[in-house]
Amino acid sequence: MKLLVTGGAGFIGSVVTRMLLDNGHDVTVLDDLRTGHREALAPDATHVDLPVHEAAQVLTPEAGFDGVLHFAALIAAGESMVRPELYWHANTVSSIALIDAVRAAGVPRLVFSSTAAVYGNPTELPIPETAAKAPTNTYGATKLAVDMVLTSEAIAHNLAAVSLRYFNVAGAYLHGDVAIGERHDPETHLIPIALQVAAGRREKLQLFGDDYPTVDGTCVRDYIHVEDLARAHLLALTAATAGQHRIYNLGNGAGFTNRQVADVVREVTGHPVPVEVAPRREGDPAELVASSALARAELGWTPQKPTLHDMVADAWTFYRTHLLEQQ
Repeated sequence: MKLLVTGGAGFIGSVVTRMLLDNGHDVTVLDDLRTGHREALAPDATHVDLPVHEAAQVLTPEAGFDGVLHFAALIAAGESMVRPELYWHANTVSSIALIDAVRAAGVPRLVFSSTAAVYGNPTELPIPETAAKAPTNTYGATKLAVDMVLTSEAIAHNLAAVSLRYFNVAGAYLHGDVAIGERHDPETHLIPIALQVAAGRREKLQLFGDDYPTVDGTCVRDYIHVEDLARAHLLALTAATAGQHRIYNLGNGAGFTNRQVADVVREVTGHPVPVEVAPRREGDPAELVASSALARAELGWTPQKPTLHDMVADAWTFYRTHLLEQQ
């Protein structure tokens, strides 16, 4: 298939791009490198340096694209609460412009990078796709809005749409000479921050709140390896059905507390990870754990690297061999 990947210079988009290329697809990456990294771009993909809201310049009727995989977004939940206008424009307004371009060009299928943040504080665990949607931060609200647009678009215009709701993505893609991991600026994700502490690049690891109703008082999150997540996108492309908007949660179905993550980082790296408890962050649910039963049943998807140890070990390999060399 001829495919357009938005955000293909980011962590997840760049891994999916390489898997698509390995499976014989023709891939164009749309990424203005606002938050992505040029070195993460797959060399065999065509790169177009444009923002998402200008996708119509690439998605023309004569271009003949068979599908779009949409990753480009701002992702920091905390920032979304203090700068919501950035998130509504980047995540929702730009996505609507992309969907308009998809419709105008007659592109038949779209796979969307959604999020578990749409559920907010869940009323049932593990969380099924039918759970109530009540995001507690602007980031989750912007993604939920796009999901709703896709439902309408599928019904009205026969689009084959799939939303994949990620839980916490971790690990790194290590394939021959290729290594892709997380490197946000600023970094906001727990595992890469903990690795920075282990490497001596940060003094301590802040845990936001230790009075949640969990086994050790810290938040519980469901982690999924980036390779497992990427494989789900390839399955979603083939499962997409005209006139339907399918939604799947992607996670391991098992949660780990923040303190447990710190323990695994210490175990993998062999280094101390001093911890400091900070106040809770606004909008953080106590526990997010996915039910991926629907993805397993309908996509035939199962995680191949389900352990937290695997994820931390791969992320540590990437950090040591790439980021530390550049610092």
